[in-house]
Amino acid sequence: MSDSLQYHINLGEKDGAKYAILPGDPGRTQIIASYLENPEEIMYNREFRTFSGTLEGEKVLVVSTGIGGPSAAICVEELAKIGVDTFIRVGTCGGMQDKVLPGDVVIASGAIRMDGTSKEYMPIEFPAVADYRITAALDKAAEGLGIRRHVGVVQAKDSFYGQHSPDTMGVSYELKQKWEAWIKGGCLASEMESATLFIVASLRRLRAGAVFHCVWNQELAGKGMPEDQKVTDTSLAIKTAVEALRIIIKEDRHNG
Repeated sequence: MSDSLQYHINLGEKDGAKYAILPGDPGRTQIIASYLENPEEIMYNREFRTFSGTLEGEKVLVVSTGIGGPSAAICVEELAKIGVDTFIRVGTCGGMQDKVLPGDVVIASGAIRMDGTSKEYMPIEFPAVADYRITAALDKAAEGLGIRRHVGVVQAKDSFYGQHSPDTMGVSYELKQKWEAWIKGGCLASEMESATLFIVASLRRLRAGAVFHCVWNQELAGKGMPEDQKVTDTSLAIKTAVEALRIIIKEDRHNG
């Protein structure tokens, strides 16, 4: 591999852009790229699958990060080195408040730092918050598309099964108590990458926001919601992200 290429994403400066959309799933990159003009797959290395296309005349990358904070941090760090400074994450989540229903869109204004990666960037007292303009653009985009959405704090964790099977964990007491605390505090949903994304972006002086498709609500499941209520179609979150990026591109152009 050439020294001019980033070690993990395998992209160089010639592949760079100002804007990037970040799903976790490599399989979702092609779907997102289909909303761009002239989409083309340009690299697939490890969990990092990359498409390039244009939106409003600007080059946009769609890059998968894999699952969790460590690989997401690697992806953001290396994309920043080839010129990306604006990131919108598109992912899935599980609702935590009763009002967050399967099929809804959740826009993260901030994240609870239950991950490990962000702690190697900034002390835990430093908040993980999204860029205001990107959050506002996501909200505006969802409103314009007529999408039911929620804006607020999400929980970012490292262990999927720590959430879904806490009683099997040696620290079940901590996981369950904190889960109850997050719900009392109004946390909307649980996912696995936003805290890392926001903290890396803050430290590196980048812009980042995140939008999630709610697949399921664990709290409502405990209250009798049937399994067949799960919603796996992520198209509304994807459309929200693309339209929000369109808004950001136009604003950037207007502001010079």
